[in-house]
Amino acid sequence: MESVIKGVQTTVSQNLGGVAQKLAPADQQFSLEKVPDQTGKVAVVTGGSEGIGFGSSHTLLSKNIFKLFIISLSKEIVDGAKKSIAGELGQEKADRIHWIQCDLTDWKRVTEAAKEISDSTDRLDILINNAARGIMTYQLTDYGVEQHMALNLIGHATLTSHLMPLLKKTAEKGDKVRIVNLASNAHQNAPKDTKFESLDELNTDLGAMGQYGRSKLADLLYARYLARHLTPSHPNILANAVHPGIVKTRQSEELIHEPYPVAGYAMSTGMSPFKKDVFEGCVSSMFAATTTEKSGQYICPPAAIEPGSDKAQDEALGEQLMKLTSEIVQQKTNNVKDGCPMKFY
Repeated sequence: MESVIKGVQTTVSQNLGGVAQKLAPADQQFSLEKVPDQTGKVAVVTGGSEGIGFGSSHTLLSKNIFKLFIISLSKEIVDGAKKSIAGELGQEKADRIHWIQCDLTDWKRVTEAAKEISDSTDRLDILINNAARGIMTYQLTDYGVEQHMALNLIGHATLTSHLMPLLKKTAEKGDKVRIVNLASNAHQNAPKDTKFESLDELNTDLGAMGQYGRSKLADLLYARYLARHLTPSHPNILANAVHPGIVKTRQSEELIHEPYPVAGYAMSTGMSPFKKDVFEGCVSSMFAATTTEKSGQYICPPAAIEPGSDKAQDEALGEQLMKLTSEIVQQKTNNVKDGCPMKFY
């Protein structure tokens, strides 16, 4: 019975907002108040102008991050974020934000965005791969690749690979560098027969939840791939994946009705009283981005280390995923230079 109660407490504390997070065991506790000072550091947050990404951006600025690059699409949304931060933290903090407009499904534009960042700073301490296509219907990008995989995994892998020289340069100075991939417990909804063997497999319509779950499995596998291949040779670079919980965002309030016009109300309305706000939703991201000293973890809120599904622990599947990712980017962008390097580490 005790184990059952503990399991319920863990599930509630990891996923729901308010007092629920206080149910976490003492060794899994973490809060935004514990985020250390970030003076002199530089961060990149994709999708950092709204939702969980805004929570991360706001927190880093409140902890005195020196420079913050936000990669997103909408000028209107980023302007609103800057206005909010100026009002709450002061104009000087808002002026530390450098916005780069980029569609992460356009991998050539991602390459350009990475160059803009590398030309604008001599260090990069934190990379939070936060932006995502949420639980939505099947669509292909202009490259002819399923959108969830094209954005959630391949766009971020391309960005990370092009920022890798800067990340390594920072780590070689003796500073900890942290890469954070936003995964989700929804990774458990990836099909049991997921193999990441071909583009045809990626372009199979799995339904909204299946597609989202598979992309989040990929995000988790990619973090562990980096931990295996990158951290041993560059021990100051840590790569981890996180689960944010059920958070009140535009995805869970509005966009959920795109795949589920009626059933979506269970999420948008029914779950609303129990959802986390964006600051509660970014707690695991902030632990991974500023505090953990380990690599290859799957961190659930507040700071619980979980194994993930069997597929999330399958190293061979992770290797195959990144092999396919490299092949797709090279093929679709015509040459490696304009796409991404042969390796992602």
